[in-house]
Amino acid sequence: MNYTGAEILIKLLERQGTKRIAGIPGGANLPMYDALSRSESIRHILARHEQGAGFIAHGQARVTGEAAVFFATSGPGATNTITALADAKLDSTPIICITGQVPKSLIGTDAFQEIDTYGLSVPVTKHSYFVQSAEELLKVIPEAFKVATSGRPGPVLIDIPKDVQMERIQVAEWPEPGGCELESEIEDASIEQAARMIDESIRPIIYLGGGAIHGNAGEAVLELAERIHAPVTTTLMGLGAFPASHEQFIGMLGMHAARYTNMALEECDLLIALGARFDDRATGKVAQFCPDAKVVHIDIDEAELHKIKTAHVAIQADLNAALKELIPATESRRREDWMRRVAELRGNYPLEMPNADSATSAYGIIRKTQCICPEDTIVTTDVGQHQMRAAQAFSFDKPRRWLTSGGLGTMGFGLPAAIGAAIEAPNQQVVCFSGDGSLMMNIQELATAAEEGVNLKVVLCNNNSLGLVHQQQTLFYGKNIFASNYSSHMDFCMIARGFGVEAYDLAKTEEPEALLKEALEAPGCALINVPIDVEHRVFPMVPPGGANSEAIHEQAEKEVAI
Repeated sequence: MNYTGAEILIKLLERQGTKRIAGIPGGANLPMYDALSRSESIRHILARHEQGAGFIAHGQARVTGEAAVFFATSGPGATNTITALADAKLDSTPIICITGQVPKSLIGTDAFQEIDTYGLSVPVTKHSYFVQSAEELLKVIPEAFKVATSGRPGPVLIDIPKDVQMERIQVAEWPEPGGCELESEIEDASIEQAARMIDESIRPIIYLGGGAIHGNAGEAVLELAERIHAPVTTTLMGLGAFPASHEQFIGMLGMHAARYTNMALEECDLLIALGARFDDRATGKVAQFCPDAKVVHIDIDEAELHKIKTAHVAIQADLNAALKELIPATESRRREDWMRRVAELRGNYPLEMPNADSATSAYGIIRKTQCICPEDTIVTTDVGQHQMRAAQAFSFDKPRRWLTSGGLGTMGFGLPAAIGAAIEAPNQQVVCFSGDGSLMMNIQELATAAEEGVNLKVVLCNNNSLGLVHQQQTLFYGKNIFASNYSSHMDFCMIARGFGVEAYDLAKTEEPEALLKEALEAPGCALINVPIDVEHRVFPMVPPGGANSEAIHEQAEKEVAI
């Protein structure tokens, strides 16, 4: 049959199983939208900003583990996608951005809304395509899904000129859908060496990163941990990869970890790093991270091996495949002395959460929210103090229930990601913890949330400041508070209602916990304003450039010179 390039694109997306696409139309991608309007299986989500569309796709991909698609037009539409793509690159999220471009004949002429989208996207994507013909789409689309989901997942950009979208060709045969391909060749000698190191270790710790979630390796990790009886810690991105309720879980490591977690890492003699990349927020000063430990590092991305910390055994492999071979090669044993030592550290240096029994305290709002919400609640966050407190205080026993911006640390991530999560998991509660600074970055997506009618609650931790900036200026810049306090007080409840979203203000009730419960259990989308004292800081905190052992904690808060 005879199809336009745009019709071919939509047919191929349908064959890939794509059900929902967020985006915004514009002149250069109108042929795509015209074709999309006739699709019987793909629904469009009209975002209010292309970055918002990108983060909606993030939420979709992170909840399902499958590649999500979003659309943007050329010029400013395309440039607005760059932050979402960069975020996906650092956090290994499989999203596919499809942009319209000016006709090929106008490329290089500084035409209206012309920009080198391909060139801009190369540094922030796993792969980028500039499509030269309608026929090329038959190869590019399935390949893009394969690239996005295979190996270490990541973002892909496809830039399609308008004349390619309108070009007509005959399609005699449709290609097979593209998908994830696993590489499973593993050196037996490396597995044997890793197993020997584990068996010989006295104080091992398993260190999980986001790769354990992307690789769906939770069950295998649990089996290994229980077999070798080792404590388990996770990065910010790895939360949920191991049950927080498990007795061997010792919490998140790094910059805002409980003191006992980082102290246990200092004492370990073997670090088993699984799907983790030794990010600076996890390790602190690398030379002082696990100083006496040997390292076994398993990661699907060969580039991460030996990049930050040299491993004694480095295995490039799919984590599930590697653990399938490693687990039976290890000795099943109890390490009672080591577990007692970890329990002693936990008892002496616990994570402290002041005023956690108050619904209007910085930690209390998070703890109370978890108590009220169902067990399978999905949590998204923006970036700042509320993000770190949520990571510390909200417990996750399953993967894909914690969605946050880790590597790029993007303010404005939380709300649109929550929309994407709520769209893909309509029967689960979705809660977005945000700050007033972060929420204003993509607040326009409240209109999208209202329009979609998603089951989403935005818990706004409102201290009328850029809280984490304020904290760092207090601790490390001689209390020189500059450009981090807002001079005006936004009425977020009024703004939310203006977007068509219900709002609840815990500052205006004598029973905040009861109102919180009412808000969280109400149907649809709602904003919950929670007043937070700007002086309530998040501890512990490792000073920038410092070692994890140098973390500042509330009892010993001090000024640190830069």
